Amino acid sequence: MYVDLPLPELRTYRPDPPPAPDFDGFWAKTLDAARQHEVAVHRQPWDVVLAHVDVDDVAFPGYDGQEVRGWFLRPRGVTDPLPCVVMFEGYGGGRGMPHEWLFWPAAGAAALVMDTRGQGSGHRVGVTADVAPPSGPHQPGFLTLGIESPETYYYRRVYTDAARAVDAARSLPEVDPARVVVAGGSQGGGIALAAAGLVPDVAAGLFDVPFLCHMARAVEITDAYPYQELRRWLRMHRYQVQQALTTIAYADGLNFAGRAQAPALFSVGLMDEICPPSTVFAAHNRYGGPARITVWPYAGHEGGQVDQALEQLAFLRELGVLPQ
Repeated sequence: MYVDLPLPELRTYRPDPPPAPDFDGFWAKTLDAARQHEVAVHRQPWDVVLAHVDVDDVAFPGYDGQEVRGWFLRPRGVTDPLPCVVMFEGYGGGRGMPHEWLFWPAAGAAALVMDTRGQGSGHRVGVTADVAPPSGPHQPGFLTLGIESPETYYYRRVYTDAARAVDAARSLPEVDPARVVVAGGSQGGGIALAAAGLVPDVAAGLFDVPFLCHMARAVEITDAYPYQELRRWLRMHRYQVQQALTTIAYADGLNFAGRAQAPALFSVGLMDEICPPSTVFAAHNRYGGPARITVWPYAGHEGGQVDQALEQLAFLRELGVLPQ
């Protein structure tokens, strides 16, 4: 069933971003510290026994110079610099296996798949550790890890990793640095949106049913996991509610959306209980660059799935990022 506002109201829904004092200064300081570590991508060829794709197991420095792992895939035999889609994964998932990421290499692009620190025991396996600072009690999962402060919050580290993944992709000789795209679904869509706000000169952003947007509203209108983690934490830590809401504001897609400039394609499922439609439209409607949104009226959190992939392919071809 429909779980949120009617579509005409969603199209005009444009709430103010949550207050985050010195948001720009906080993130500039965070990225400046991370970029003190030189981009040095360590590569090891990976034998995938695929005739037309080359794959490297890669590592690059993320938050605080900590190692982040990933896959780098590209079509075999291409010598000209390629567009590159930097991919971010959904909640609980890691980088998985290379043959799970063949869509963009088949379309003529390279793909850099970032492993999500500390995750990768859900739907895809991961290998990157989260070297976390000390933090207080949190709900099982990641949404409330380090929520006591923006400095200790889990997504501070993840978003920094994402910005550094863009830096890493641009440093690779096979990649055209002017044609680097950020992309992901659900949590990956939220991470990609943050990356577009932190590195606003990427070529495009593909934000599929993005999580981590308008979080204060999401926790009020859905009981679904993983926002349930946040609601349960707030229920138990009654006197820390305001501090927690301030912390998550530094990771909220609404605050990154207005800072992003690259052409963007969002998607939304109007029956999505996990990332309610108003939270997605809120980010889309505040987006700082040219943006469009694909609406899937009868979809839940799965969105458009394979059909959305074709929408994304057509979008990047229209922009000239990918060849026709």
